[in-house]
Amino acid sequence: MATIKLKRVYERPSTRDGLRFLVERLWPRGMKKTSLKLDGWRRNVAPSSWLRRWFSHDPKRWVEFQRRYVRELAARPDAWKPLLEAARRHRVTLLYSSRDTKHNNAVALQRYLGTKLRASRPRRRARRG
Repeated sequence: MATIKLKRVYERPSTRDGLRFLVERLWPRGMKKTSLKLDGWRRNVAPSSWLRRWFSHDPKRWVEFQRRYVRELAARPDAWKPLLEAARRHRVTLLYSSRDTKHNNAVALQRYLGTKLRASRPRRRARRG
């Protein structure tokens, strides 16, 4: 079963993370590239600079941010499809730098990818009996 987890970049890497992808447009402050133990930096899957600045991690803008971000993601499948393919085969951890663990692009991306994963699963037929 596919698993997509979330983790702040400032938390220690774990063998249970699976494949680790940074999903931020900007490199996290104070982090050395060698300390993250990344399998990839998917900066193109992050929200546009304009949307990131507009949102500014304001929880009051969270619902609208998600709507706008989903629209951006739908227009850029080449940015998120590699993550989806990885999640179909492996455990994936999306890394983010935000202090707010509930209102950030990685949370929205996890939901978006989860929807895509569920939609691509074959449906089970009801048993007749």
